[in-house]
Amino acid sequence: MLELSAIFISLTALLAYLNYRFIGLPPTIGVMATALVFSLLLHGLTVLGLPELEAQIEALVGRIDFNHLLMDGMLSFLLFAGALHINLADLRARRWAIGLLATVGVLFSTAVIGLGSWWILDLFGLQPPLLYCLLFGALISPTDPIAVLGIMRSAGAPKALETTIVGESLFNDGVAVVVFTVLLGVLARGEAPGAGEAIWLFVEEAGGGILLGALLGALTFALLKSIDQYQVEVLLTLALVLGGYTLATHLHVSGPIAMVGAGLIIGNQGRRHAMSDHTRDNLDNFWELLDEILNAVLFVLIGMELVLLPFSAQYLLIALCVTLLILGTRLVAVGPAAFLLRKMGRALPNGTVRILTWGGLRGGISVALVLALPASDERNLLLNITYLVVLFSILVQGLSIGRLVRRICTRDTDRAH
Repeated sequence: MLELSAIFISLTALLAYLNYRFIGLPPTIGVMATALVFSLLLHGLTVLGLPELEAQIEALVGRIDFNHLLMDGMLSFLLFAGALHINLADLRARRWAIGLLATVGVLFSTAVIGLGSWWILDLFGLQPPLLYCLLFGALISPTDPIAVLGIMRSAGAPKALETTIVGESLFNDGVAVVVFTVLLGVLARGEAPGAGEAIWLFVEEAGGGILLGALLGALTFALLKSIDQYQVEVLLTLALVLGGYTLATHLHVSGPIAMVGAGLIIGNQGRRHAMSDHTRDNLDNFWELLDEILNAVLFVLIGMELVLLPFSAQYLLIALCVTLLILGTRLVAVGPAAFLLRKMGRALPNGTVRILTWGGLRGGISVALVLALPASDERNLLLNITYLVVLFSILVQGLSIGRLVRRICTRDTDRAH
C-alpha cells in the first residue's frame, strides 16, 4: 500500500508540475487532462506493438479500489474542507434553492435519466434491466462538489450563485447516495421495499447524517473553544473527520451529509468564536493544502482509469446521447425551481438557470458509485458510459463554465451602466 501511494503521489506531483509549467489549465482539470493524455499514449504504445508498459500500469491501477478509496477515505476530507469555507448566513439565505435542487431535483433526475437511458440503450440494441438504468440515474444525478468547488470559485460567479451551486453540490451527493443505496438494496434482495420503509431509510440516512454532523461539530467546537494551541486544534478537526465519518458508517447514517454539517459549524461558529487569528490561519492553510493534494490525486486517478476501459465507438455514441439527456434533465429540473423561487419573492441573479445547468459537473462520486455495483455485464456497460460522461463534464463543461459566467456577468455590468 505504501509503494502504491508513493507511485501515485509522485505521478500526481509530476503531472501537476507539467500542467502548471507548460499547460496552465485549472489545477484539478489540468492534472486529469495530463493523466488522460498519458493513458492515451499507453494505448498508443500497445497499438504500436509495445503493450508491456500499459499492462504494468493496468495492473497498478487495478490494485486500487476506487470506490473504497473515495467513498470511505477521501470524500470525508474533501467535503469537510469544502464546507469549512461556506458562509452559513449565505447558505441560509439560499436554503430554498439548495433544498429543492438537492432533494426534489435529485429524485426527478434519477427517474428521468433512468427511464431515458433505458430507452437510449434499447435503441442501440442493449437491453439492461430497468433497475440498472435507475441506479445509473441515481449515481449520475448529483453534481459533484469535488469538481464544482474549485472551478466555481475561480470562475468569478456572483456570490449568491456560487453559494447556490456549491451548497447544492455539498448536499445533493448525500441525497443521491441514499437513493442509490435504496435501489442497490432492491437489486440485492430482488424486491422493492414498501413506501414506508423507503421513506424511513431516507430519513434515517439523511436526517441521521444532519443530526450526527451537528452533534460532532458542536462537541468539537466546545473543545476548540477551551484551548488556544493550533497544533492541537488542527488535530481535533482531523479527528472529527476521520472518527465522524467512521462513526456515521457504523450508525448507518449519511457520512457525506454529516461531514458537511460538521464543516459548516466549525467553519462558521468555530472560526469566529473558538479560534485565535493565528489558529485560524494555520487551520485554513492545513485544510486548503490537504484539499488541493487530495483533489489532484483524485483527478489523476480518474484520468488513469482510462487504461482499464475497453474503447468502443458505440460507447462514445451512447455517452453522447446520455450526456444530452443529462443536460436536458438538469435544465428541466433547474428551470421550474428558479421560476418557483422568483414567484416566492426569492431574488436570483441573471443567468442562474444557464449557469446552474452547465455548471452541474459530474465527477469522482459518480465513478465511485458505479464501481459499487455488483460485477456483471450491466456494470461494465454503465461504467464505460459513466466514465465518458464524467470526462465530458469535467473537460468540456469545466473548462467553459468560467467563460459563460464571465460573459453573463459582463453583460449584466454593461446593462447596469
